[in-house]
Amino acid sequence: MTGWVMRAVLLGGLVVAMRTLLGFAMVYWPTQGSWMRMLCLAVLIGVVVAWGVLDGRKDREVHPDPEHGSDLTILWLKAAVAGGLGMGLVSWLLDFLPRFDLGDNPILFEMTAAASFIVLLIFLPALTGVGLGRMMAERRFEKARTPREPAGTAV
Repeated sequence: MTGWVMRAVLLGGLVVAMRTLLGFAMVYWPTQGSWMRMLCLAVLIGVVVAWGVLDGRKDREVHPDPEHGSDLTILWLKAAVAGGLGMGLVSWLLDFLPRFDLGDNPILFEMTAAASFIVLLIFLPALTGVGLGRMMAERRFEKARTPREPAGTAV
């Protein structure tokens, strides 16, 4: 399985799972919806940023020269588009099952507006995480390259 497919399946599945749990929770605690939605949003963004940081650090360790790094932009774009479209289709299909309350959205909404929102929620935080991960790895390399002065010596 290629890297972008794994990311798309896991992140799309995470969104479907959180939408399902949010739908169940809204049936039993309808007045608590705003903080539950924010929690789901924070979880998704946190997972994506963390995965992006790991990708950025790993890429910088493999390619120390910034000009010769991997193209993680296209990898994350493919993962975001596939994850968003897959989430829309699976959510639309799950909405037909009894006791699943995912909003009764039509397929056109799920495959356009909902999918594009998820694409942005995956792609933008992932690239932010990749940038942070590369910066963190560069700082670690700079610290390793800089010779340390002994304590007490005048500069």
